Amino acid sequence: MADLLVRGLAEDVVRALKERAGAHGRSTEAEHREILVAALARPRRRSFAEVMAAMPDVGVDADFERESVGAGASGVFD
Repeated sequence: MADLLVRGLAEDVVRALKERAGAHGRSTEAEHREILVAALARPRRRSFAEVMAAMPDVGVDADFERESVGAGASGVFD
């Protein structure tokens, strides 16, 4: 594993990190690792098929058929 040294942090940031680590029962270093992992973790990419399968069933195809609009369609948006 690699080491990471962070310099030039404001004292209030260091204090907040120590408080957060204590609240989670971890060392400051372990808390820093957890924060980095959470911040940099990317969600798993879903395939197109998975995205399509997750779409809700909202009706049958006939529900989405176009109605023919003729000259007598005045008042459609009234």
